[in-house]
Amino acid sequence: MDFAAGAEAEALRAEVRAFVREHLTADVLGRVAATGDYHDREFHAALAGRGWVGAHWHVEEGGRGWDRAMTDLIYEELASAGAPTEGLAITQIVGEAVRRVGTAEQRRRLLPPICRGELLLALGYTEPGSGSDLASVRTRAARDGAGWVINGQKIFTTLAGEADHVFLLARTDPGAPKHAGLTLFLVPTAAEGFSVAPIFTLSGQRTNVTYYSDVRVGDEARVGAEGQGWEIVNVALAFERGGEFAAQLRRLVTAAVTWGRDRDAGAGFHARLGRAAASAEVARLLGVQASWSRSSAAAGAVEGTMAKVYGTEALLRESRALLDATGVEGLPNRGAAGAAAAGELQHLYREAQIATIYGGTSEVLLTLIAQQRLGLPRGRRSTGA
Repeated sequence: MDFAAGAEAEALRAEVRAFVREHLTADVLGRVAATGDYHDREFHAALAGRGWVGAHWHVEEGGRGWDRAMTDLIYEELASAGAPTEGLAITQIVGEAVRRVGTAEQRRRLLPPICRGELLLALGYTEPGSGSDLASVRTRAARDGAGWVINGQKIFTTLAGEADHVFLLARTDPGAPKHAGLTLFLVPTAAEGFSVAPIFTLSGQRTNVTYYSDVRVGDEARVGAEGQGWEIVNVALAFERGGEFAAQLRRLVTAAVTWGRDRDAGAGFHARLGRAAASAEVARLLGVQASWSRSSAAAGAVEGTMAKVYGTEALLRESRALLDATGVEGLPNRGAAGAAAAGELQHLYREAQIATIYGGTSEVLLTLIAQQRLGLPRGRRSTGA
Protein backbone atom coordinates (compact mmCIF):
# COMPACT_ATOMS: atom_id res chain seq x y z
CA MET A 1 0.00 0.00 0.00
CA ASP A 2 1.09 3.57 -0.72
CA PHE A 3 1.22 5.80 2.38
CA ALA A 4 1.91 8.97 0.41
CA ALA A 5 -0.78 11.61 0.00
CA GLY A 6 -1.55 12.67 -3.55
CA ALA A 7 -2.29 16.13 -4.93
CA GLU A 8 -6.05 15.73 -4.38
CA ALA A 9 -5.51 14.84 -0.72
CA GLU A 10 -3.17 17.76 -0.17
CA ALA A 11 -5.69 20.13 -1.74
CA LEU A 12 -8.37 18.82 0.63
CA ARG A 13 -5.98 19.20 3.56
CA ALA A 14 -5.47 22.85 2.67
CA GLU A 15 -9.24 23.32 2.35
CA VAL A 16 -9.88 21.83 5.79
CA ARG A 17 -7.21 24.02 7.37
CA ALA A 18 -8.82 27.09 5.83
CA PHE A 19 -12.20 25.89 7.13
CA VAL A 20 -10.76 25.57 10.64
CA ARG A 21 -9.34 29.09 10.52
CA GLU A 22 -12.77 30.43 9.56
CA HIS A 23 -15.08 28.34 11.74
CA LEU A 24 -13.13 27.30 14.84
CA THR A 25 -13.79 30.61 16.52
CA ALA A 26 -13.34 31.74 20.10
CA ASP A 27 -17.12 31.45 20.52
CA VAL A 28 -17.08 27.79 19.44
CA LEU A 29 -14.18 26.95 21.75
CA GLY A 30 -15.89 28.83 24.56
CA ARG A 31 -19.11 26.82 24.15
CA VAL A 32 -17.16 23.55 24.11
CA ALA A 33 -15.26 24.48 27.26
CA ALA A 34 -18.44 25.60 29.04
CA THR A 35 -20.49 22.48 28.25
CA GLY A 36 -17.78 19.83 28.24
CA ASP A 37 -19.37 18.36 25.11
CA TYR A 38 -16.71 18.05 22.42
CA HIS A 39 -19.41 18.94 19.92
CA ASP A 40 -20.80 22.22 18.70
CA ARG A 41 -23.99 22.35 16.63
CA GLU A 42 -22.95 25.43 14.67
CA PHE A 43 -19.55 23.97 13.81
CA HIS A 44 -21.09 20.59 12.93
CA ALA A 45 -23.64 22.25 10.66
CA ALA A 46 -20.83 24.02 8.83
CA LEU A 47 -19.04 20.67 8.34
CA ALA A 48 -22.20 19.13 6.94
CA GLY A 49 -22.65 22.14 4.68
CA ARG A 50 -19.32 21.26 3.06
CA GLY A 51 -20.50 17.68 2.52
CA TRP A 52 -17.88 16.34 4.93
CA VAL A 53 -20.16 14.28 7.19
CA GLY A 54 -20.36 10.74 5.83
CA ALA A 55 -18.55 11.88 2.68
CA HIS A 56 -17.30 8.34 1.96
CA TRP A 57 -20.84 6.93 1.98
CA HIS A 58 -22.65 6.29 -1.30
CA VAL A 59 -24.44 9.18 -2.97
CA GLU A 60 -27.83 7.50 -2.48
CA GLU A 61 -27.05 7.38 1.26
CA GLY A 62 -26.42 11.11 1.33
CA GLY A 63 -22.64 10.92 0.98
CA ARG A 64 -20.29 11.88 -1.82
CA GLY A 65 -18.80 8.48 -2.63
CA TRP A 66 -15.29 9.57 -1.66
CA ASP A 67 -12.46 7.24 -0.81
CA ARG A 68 -12.41 6.64 2.94
CA ALA A 69 -8.86 7.99 3.17
CA MET A 70 -10.20 11.44 2.29
CA THR A 71 -12.69 11.50 5.16
CA ASP A 72 -9.99 10.23 7.51
CA LEU A 73 -7.87 13.18 6.39
CA ILE A 74 -10.72 15.56 7.26
CA TYR A 75 -10.95 14.10 10.76
CA GLU A 76 -7.17 14.19 11.19
CA GLU A 77 -6.99 17.89 10.40
CA LEU A 78 -9.98 18.78 12.56
CA ALA A 79 -8.76 16.81 15.57
CA SER A 80 -5.20 18.09 15.18
CA ALA A 81 -6.55 21.63 15.44
CA GLY A 82 -8.54 20.81 18.58
CA ALA A 83 -11.89 21.15 16.82
CA PRO A 84 -15.01 19.55 18.39
CA THR A 85 -15.33 16.25 16.51
CA GLU A 86 -17.32 14.09 18.92
CA GLY A 87 -20.65 14.39 17.14
CA LEU A 88 -19.00 13.72 13.80
CA ALA A 89 -17.10 10.64 14.99
CA ILE A 90 -19.75 8.92 17.12
CA THR A 91 -22.61 9.50 14.70
CA GLN A 92 -20.60 8.06 11.81
CA ILE A 93 -19.75 4.96 13.90
CA VAL A 94 -23.44 4.20 14.38
CA GLY A 95 -24.13 5.12 10.77
CA GLU A 96 -21.61 2.50 9.62
CA ALA A 97 -23.52 -0.17 11.53
CA VAL A 98 -26.84 0.98 10.05
CA ARG A 99 -25.31 0.87 6.56
CA ARG A 100 -24.36 -2.78 7.06
CA VAL A 101 -27.24 -4.30 9.04
CA GLY A 102 -30.07 -1.77 8.93
CA THR A 103 -33.19 -2.26 6.87
CA ALA A 104 -33.66 -0.39 3.61
CA GLU A 105 -36.18 1.83 5.40
CA GLN A 106 -33.72 2.61 8.20
CA ARG A 107 -30.99 3.47 5.74
CA ARG A 108 -33.32 5.84 3.86
CA ARG A 109 -34.58 7.40 7.08
CA LEU A 110 -31.28 7.81 8.92
CA LEU A 111 -28.29 8.11 6.62
CA PRO A 112 -29.17 11.24 4.55
CA PRO A 113 -30.07 13.28 7.69
CA ILE A 114 -26.75 12.22 9.24
CA CYS A 115 -24.92 13.55 6.21
CA ARG A 116 -26.91 16.79 6.33
CA GLY A 117 -25.88 17.26 9.97
CA GLU A 118 -29.48 16.98 11.16
CA LEU A 119 -29.17 13.76 13.18
CA LEU A 120 -26.80 12.99 16.06
CA LEU A 121 -26.34 9.57 17.62
CA ALA A 122 -24.74 8.31 20.84
CA LEU A 123 -23.39 4.90 21.88
CA GLY A 124 -25.18 3.09 24.72
CA TYR A 125 -23.09 0.03 25.55
CA THR A 126 -21.36 0.24 28.95
CA GLU A 127 -23.22 -0.29 32.20
CA PRO A 128 -22.21 0.48 35.81
CA GLY A 129 -20.05 -2.36 37.08
CA SER A 130 -19.44 -3.98 33.69
CA GLY A 131 -16.51 -1.88 32.41
CA SER A 132 -15.21 -3.22 29.10
CA ASP A 133 -17.20 -6.44 29.48
CA LEU A 134 -19.96 -5.28 27.17
CA ALA A 135 -21.71 -8.65 27.17
CA SER A 136 -22.58 -8.20 30.88
CA VAL A 137 -25.71 -6.32 29.88
CA ARG A 138 -28.57 -6.01 32.35
CA THR A 139 -30.59 -3.37 30.54
CA ARG A 140 -33.68 -5.27 29.46
CA ALA A 141 -35.84 -4.90 26.38
CA ALA A 142 -39.05 -6.93 26.63
CA ARG A 143 -41.52 -7.58 23.84
CA ASP A 144 -44.78 -5.70 24.23
CA GLY A 145 -47.12 -6.32 21.34
CA ALA A 146 -45.53 -4.94 18.19
CA GLY A 147 -42.88 -3.03 20.15
CA TRP A 148 -40.54 -3.15 23.12
CA VAL A 149 -40.33 -1.83 26.67
CA ILE A 150 -36.82 -0.94 27.83
CA ASN A 151 -35.61 -0.66 31.42
CA GLY A 152 -32.06 -0.19 32.63
CA GLN A 153 -29.10 2.13 32.91
CA LYS A 154 -26.02 2.97 30.85
CA ILE A 155 -22.88 4.86 31.77
CA PHE A 156 -20.34 6.79 29.68
CA THR A 157 -23.06 7.57 27.13
CA THR A 158 -21.07 10.39 25.61
CA LEU A 159 -23.08 12.99 23.65
CA ALA A 160 -26.40 11.73 25.07
CA GLY A 161 -27.33 15.25 26.13
CA GLU A 162 -27.11 16.40 22.50
CA ALA A 163 -27.97 13.25 20.54
CA ASP A 164 -31.31 12.43 18.95
CA HIS A 165 -30.99 8.68 19.54
CA VAL A 166 -28.90 6.29 21.64
CA PHE A 167 -27.61 3.14 19.92
CA LEU A 168 -28.58 0.89 22.82
CA LEU A 169 -27.43 -2.66 23.53
CA ALA A 170 -30.10 -4.49 25.54
CA ARG A 171 -30.78 -8.04 26.68
CA THR A 172 -33.86 -9.44 24.97
CA ASP A 173 -33.48 -13.08 26.07
CA PRO A 174 -32.40 -13.40 29.72
CA GLY A 175 -32.20 -17.19 29.41
CA ALA A 176 -29.68 -17.16 26.56
CA PRO A 177 -25.89 -17.47 27.02
CA LYS A 178 -24.02 -14.28 27.94
CA HIS A 179 -23.07 -13.26 24.39
CA ALA A 180 -26.42 -14.29 22.93
CA GLY A 181 -29.84 -12.84 23.55
CA LEU A 182 -28.62 -9.28 22.94
CA THR A 183 -30.30 -6.85 20.56
CA LEU A 184 -29.60 -3.28 19.44
CA PHE A 185 -32.09 -0.43 19.33
CA LEU A 186 -32.04 3.21 18.32
CA VAL A 187 -33.80 4.79 21.30
CA PRO A 188 -35.05 8.37 20.83
CA THR A 189 -33.77 10.66 23.58
CA ALA A 190 -37.13 12.43 23.43
CA ALA A 191 -38.93 9.22 24.47
CA GLU A 192 -40.92 9.24 27.70
CA GLY A 193 -38.96 7.50 30.44
CA PHE A 194 -35.52 8.46 29.09
CA SER A 195 -33.33 10.71 31.23
CA VAL A 196 -29.69 11.77 31.32
CA ALA A 197 -27.28 13.01 34.00
CA PRO A 198 -23.80 14.43 33.28
CA ILE A 199 -20.45 13.06 34.41
CA PHE A 200 -17.41 15.30 34.00
CA THR A 201 -14.10 13.56 33.44
CA LEU A 202 -10.57 14.53 34.47
CA SER A 203 -10.13 16.57 31.29
CA GLY A 204 -13.38 18.48 31.77
CA GLN A 205 -15.07 16.48 29.02
CA ARG A 206 -18.69 15.59 29.65
CA THR A 207 -20.01 12.07 29.40
CA ASN A 208 -23.31 10.84 30.85
CA VAL A 209 -25.34 8.32 32.75
CA THR A 210 -28.55 7.49 30.87
CA TYR A 211 -31.66 5.95 32.42
CA TYR A 212 -34.44 3.98 30.74
CA SER A 213 -37.67 3.63 32.73
CA ASP A 214 -40.39 1.82 30.77
CA VAL A 215 -39.18 3.44 27.55
CA ARG A 216 -41.38 2.22 24.71
CA VAL A 217 -40.13 1.88 21.15
CA GLY A 218 -41.57 0.28 18.05
CA ASP A 219 -39.95 -2.65 16.32
CA GLU A 220 -38.68 -0.22 13.68
CA ALA A 221 -36.20 0.96 16.33
CA ARG A 222 -34.51 -2.44 16.35
CA VAL A 223 -31.24 -2.48 14.36
CA GLY A 224 -30.43 -5.91 12.96
CA ALA A 225 -32.04 -9.18 13.90
CA GLU A 226 -33.22 -9.96 17.41
CA GLY A 227 -30.45 -11.77 19.28
CA GLN A 228 -27.65 -10.58 16.97
CA GLY A 229 -26.61 -7.58 19.07
CA TRP A 230 -23.19 -8.95 19.99
CA GLU A 231 -22.19 -9.51 16.36
CA ILE A 232 -23.42 -6.06 15.35
CA VAL A 233 -21.67 -4.31 18.27
CA ASN A 234 -18.41 -5.84 17.12
CA VAL A 235 -18.99 -4.37 13.65
CA ALA A 236 -19.54 -0.93 15.20
CA LEU A 237 -16.50 -1.34 17.47
CA ALA A 238 -14.33 -1.96 14.41
CA PHE A 239 -15.13 1.60 13.34
CA GLU A 240 -14.70 3.02 16.86
CA ARG A 241 -11.12 1.76 17.11
CA GLY A 242 -8.59 3.19 14.70
CA GLY A 243 -5.93 5.80 14.18
CA GLU A 244 -7.81 8.83 15.48
CA PHE A 245 -5.37 9.38 18.36
CA ALA A 246 -2.57 10.03 15.89
CA ALA A 247 -4.14 13.49 15.53
CA GLN A 248 -3.91 14.03 19.29
CA LEU A 249 -0.24 13.09 19.19
CA ARG A 250 0.32 15.54 16.37
CA ARG A 251 -1.44 18.20 18.45
CA LEU A 252 0.82 17.33 21.38
CA VAL A 253 3.96 17.72 19.26
CA THR A 254 2.74 21.08 17.91
CA ALA A 255 2.11 22.34 21.44
CA ALA A 256 5.55 21.20 22.60
CA VAL A 257 7.23 22.90 19.64
CA THR A 258 5.36 26.11 20.49
CA TRP A 259 6.64 25.99 24.06
CA GLY A 260 10.24 25.12 23.19
CA ARG A 261 10.72 27.42 20.20
CA ASP A 262 11.73 30.59 22.05
CA ARG A 263 13.73 29.10 24.89
CA ASP A 264 16.78 26.99 25.52
CA ALA A 265 14.83 23.86 26.36
CA GLY A 266 17.90 21.62 26.42
CA ALA A 267 18.88 18.35 24.79
CA GLY A 268 16.64 16.33 27.11
CA PHE A 269 13.54 18.16 25.94
CA HIS A 270 14.48 17.81 22.29
CA ALA A 271 15.01 14.07 22.74
CA ARG A 272 11.52 13.77 24.25
CA LEU A 273 10.09 15.86 21.44
CA GLY A 274 11.77 13.62 18.85
CA ARG A 275 10.32 10.50 20.44
CA ALA A 276 6.86 12.07 20.48
CA ALA A 277 7.13 13.04 16.79
CA ALA A 278 8.19 9.50 15.91
CA SER A 279 5.29 8.07 17.91
CA ALA A 280 2.87 10.39 16.10
CA GLU A 281 4.10 9.15 12.74
CA VAL A 282 3.86 5.49 13.73
CA ALA A 283 0.33 6.09 15.02
CA ARG A 284 -0.58 7.80 11.75
CA LEU A 285 0.72 4.90 9.66
CA LEU A 286 -1.12 2.34 11.77
CA GLY A 287 -4.26 4.42 11.30
CA VAL A 288 -3.79 4.50 7.53
CA GLN A 289 -3.41 0.72 7.53
CA ALA A 290 -6.60 0.35 9.60
CA SER A 291 -8.49 2.65 7.25
CA TRP A 292 -7.28 0.69 4.23
CA SER A 293 -8.52 -2.52 5.91
CA ARG A 294 -12.06 -1.20 6.45
CA SER A 295 -13.25 -2.72 3.17
CA SER A 296 -12.45 -6.26 4.40
CA ALA A 297 -15.13 -8.61 5.71
CA ALA A 298 -13.92 -7.98 9.28
CA ALA A 299 -13.97 -4.18 8.69
CA GLY A 300 -10.32 -3.93 9.74
CA ALA A 301 -11.19 -4.82 13.34
CA VAL A 302 -7.75 -6.13 14.32
CA GLU A 303 -5.87 -3.37 12.47
CA GLY A 304 -8.07 -0.74 14.10
CA THR A 305 -7.54 -2.28 17.52
CA MET A 306 -3.76 -2.24 17.03
CA ALA A 307 -3.86 1.41 15.97
CA LYS A 308 -6.04 2.38 18.92
CA VAL A 309 -3.86 0.65 21.51
CA TYR A 310 -0.65 2.11 20.12
CA GLY A 311 -2.07 5.61 19.71
CA THR A 312 -3.56 5.91 23.19
CA GLU A 313 -0.61 4.34 25.01
CA ALA A 314 1.78 6.59 23.07
CA LEU A 315 -0.33 9.65 23.90
CA LEU A 316 -0.20 8.75 27.59
CA ARG A 317 3.56 8.14 27.49
CA GLU A 318 4.59 11.14 25.39
CA SER A 319 2.28 13.66 27.06
CA ARG A 320 3.67 12.66 30.45
CA ALA A 321 7.25 13.04 29.23
CA LEU A 322 6.71 16.42 27.56
CA LEU A 323 4.63 17.87 30.38
CA ASP A 324 7.31 16.81 32.85
CA ALA A 325 9.92 18.64 30.76
CA THR A 326 8.06 21.95 31.13
CA GLY A 327 8.41 21.94 34.94
CA VAL A 328 6.20 24.34 36.88
CA GLU A 329 5.12 26.09 33.67
CA GLY A 330 3.16 22.96 32.80
CA LEU A 331 0.95 23.08 35.89
CA PRO A 332 -1.56 25.88 35.06
CA ASN A 333 -4.75 25.07 33.19
CA ARG A 334 -5.57 26.20 29.68
CA GLY A 335 -6.00 29.94 29.49
CA ALA A 336 -4.09 30.65 32.70
CA ALA A 337 -1.30 33.23 32.59
CA GLY A 338 2.10 31.68 32.02
CA ALA A 339 0.80 28.21 31.19
CA ALA A 340 3.13 26.20 28.96
CA ALA A 341 1.81 26.25 25.38
CA ALA A 342 -1.32 27.98 26.71
CA GLY A 343 -2.03 24.91 28.86
CA GLU A 344 -2.39 22.60 25.88
CA LEU A 345 0.25 20.11 27.08
CA GLN A 346 -1.39 19.81 30.47
CA HIS A 347 -4.84 19.40 28.93
CA LEU A 348 -3.68 16.67 26.56
CA TYR A 349 -2.01 14.88 29.46
CA ARG A 350 -5.34 14.85 31.32
CA GLU A 351 -7.18 13.65 28.22
CA ALA A 352 -4.62 10.86 27.81
CA GLN A 353 -5.53 9.38 31.19
CA ILE A 354 -8.92 8.26 29.91
CA ALA A 355 -8.04 7.69 26.25
CA THR A 356 -6.85 4.17 27.02
CA ILE A 357 -10.39 3.31 28.20
CA TYR A 358 -12.33 4.47 25.13
CA GLY A 359 -13.60 1.58 23.01
CA GLY A 360 -12.20 -0.95 25.49
CA THR A 361 -9.24 -0.77 27.84
CA SER A 362 -5.74 -1.44 26.53
CA GLU A 363 -5.62 -4.69 28.51
CA VAL A 364 -8.80 -5.98 26.87
CA LEU A 365 -7.70 -4.88 23.41
CA LEU A 366 -4.25 -6.48 23.77
CA THR A 367 -6.02 -9.74 24.58
CA LEU A 368 -8.11 -9.38 21.41
CA ILE A 369 -4.98 -8.79 19.33
CA ALA A 370 -3.32 -11.85 20.88
CA GLN A 371 -6.30 -14.02 20.05
CA GLN A 372 -7.36 -12.64 16.67
CA ARG A 373 -4.00 -11.80 15.10
CA LEU A 374 -1.54 -14.12 16.88
CA GLY A 375 -3.93 -17.03 17.32
CA LEU A 376 -3.17 -17.41 21.01
CA PRO A 377 -5.69 -19.29 23.17
CA ARG A 378 -8.02 -17.54 25.56
CA GLY A 379 -6.35 -17.46 28.97
CA ARG A 380 -7.93 -18.83 32.09
CA ARG A 381 -9.11 -16.30 34.62
CA SER A 382 -7.64 -16.55 38.07
CA THR A 383 -10.08 -17.66 40.74
CA GLY A 384 -7.99 -16.02 43.44
CA ALA A 385 -7.56 -19.36 45.23
